[in-house]
Amino acid sequence: MALTSLPKLARNTARFKDVVAILAKYGLAPWMQSVRIEWIQGLFRDSAGQHLGELSEEVRIRQALTELGTTFIKLGQILSTRPDLAGPELSAELQKLQSSTPADAPETVRALMAGELGDTPENLYREFDDCAFASASIGQVHAAVLKDGREVVVKIQHSGIEDRIRNDLEILQQLAQLAEQYSAELRQYRPVDTTEEFSRTLLAELDFTREQSSLQTFTRNFGQQSDIRIPAPYPELSSRRVLTMDRLDGISVSKPAELQQTGYDLNDVASRGANMFLDMIFRDGFYHADPHPGNLLVLEGGAIGLLDCGMVGRIDETLREQIEDLLIAAVRSDATALCDGIVRLGSVPPDFDDNRMRADVEEFLIEFSGQSLSDFDLSGALNGMTEIIRKYRIVLPARVSLLIKVLVMLEGTSQNLSPQFSLAELLEPWQAKAMQRRLSPQRLFGRLQHAWTDWSRLGEALPRDLSDILTQIKRGRFDVHLEHRRLEQTVNRLVLGILSAALFMGSAQLWSRGVPPLVSGVSVPGAAGCGAAVLLGFRLLKAIRSTGNLETRRP
Repeated sequence: MALTSLPKLARNTARFKDVVAILAKYGLAPWMQSVRIEWIQGLFRDSAGQHLGELSEEVRIRQALTELGTTFIKLGQILSTRPDLAGPELSAELQKLQSSTPADAPETVRALMAGELGDTPENLYREFDDCAFASASIGQVHAAVLKDGREVVVKIQHSGIEDRIRNDLEILQQLAQLAEQYSAELRQYRPVDTTEEFSRTLLAELDFTREQSSLQTFTRNFGQQSDIRIPAPYPELSSRRVLTMDRLDGISVSKPAELQQTGYDLNDVASRGANMFLDMIFRDGFYHADPHPGNLLVLEGGAIGLLDCGMVGRIDETLREQIEDLLIAAVRSDATALCDGIVRLGSVPPDFDDNRMRADVEEFLIEFSGQSLSDFDLSGALNGMTEIIRKYRIVLPARVSLLIKVLVMLEGTSQNLSPQFSLAELLEPWQAKAMQRRLSPQRLFGRLQHAWTDWSRLGEALPRDLSDILTQIKRGRFDVHLEHRRLEQTVNRLVLGILSAALFMGSAQLWSRGVPPLVSGVSVPGAAGCGAAVLLGFRLLKAIRSTGNLETRRP
């Protein structure tokens, strides 16, 4: 552990102890994975009174994250979007994670609002309810009325939550470093990079101005569609820790029976809601990343309202084309093109076997190619493809994993309203639009412009660079620098092998010539040297069999 980590460790000692204790309680501590601890787990019970030893590993992970609190719950929710890292079973279990944090006291809320907005709630609003009607892990929500009579909701960050989250993130980073250093199995999933990505996402969620910006973007994108309502934010009554926005009242999509009793066509609601998300993804490249039923409302008149825009996803033109290539290859049952697209999109391990993966993809395509479009199980297909990707230890970009999770959730939410709903049928027109866009004169002209710009820059820079190279050659100053990656392991093995051989040969000569001091006629220096050489040789063999890095141990 680096010396720079000591201040963080000292600052978070008590919390670090709690984290390790809870992980050990649920049998999740890395150094205890190889130990049979069912008898220890049998001493503990979950909140329902069931012995922990009787629970599956996925359930124990979910319960441990819940007990660890806000930061770890958020980590679980992020991992639920990464089945390529966590696996389909664990991802499905982590989707059950829910956080219910007690609301702050009214005086705490008033003090925070005065510090953020510069005045008391009584002076800022006509009415303000001190009692929050909802409280989640990061913030709580209060009802209020503006001076002009418009009903709004005020989202307020919990007091002290940011400091607690930052401390937990420091602990997570230390655990990730330990996992990457001592676990070859976890190292391939880049826990340090994953933790850094999670830290950026969570710290961004603490800044309510980002959610305010997302609301404004969605409002612009759907401003001309009267059947979609996005709550408008009020920047003058918002800050980094306070967000004021329109209040939307309606029936939650999670209550299909109540919607049907009110007279709404559930299939129409499902189709319009799904089309809204497909417009976000493929038209705008900016989408709401949490389409669970609680975030969708059917308002009076049939309009669909969207809530909680704190988690969003983005797709640029390059990524959208790569995803379209995968969809087109899947539709055409082209296993080679599908494998090539996945390899270009993700990060493959050094021992990747493309022939075996192509055979698995061919079997996968045969299984789903016989389904009609109306009966096509998109969620099953996405989960099956993710399982193949995880089997070959391919790590997808976070943006792609998030999109897969959104499509799976979207189909599940829509089918909860209408079992006959098929997201694959709605996706079919987007495939035709993708082909039209690729063959459009505007796109071809744009690509020619980019190509001309690149060649123009190369033409301008090439003569000058060639002139610099020739000048350096004439002056005898032209150097070629080679960078050898992972050469340290080979050098370590080579040096240790030479030292072991030299020590053994020298010690053997001392032994054979009976160099004193002698014990029972055996040369002590010779015998000691031979023994040390044998030990070094065993260490070399162990290093070769593991990673080749003499400083890294296989767990």
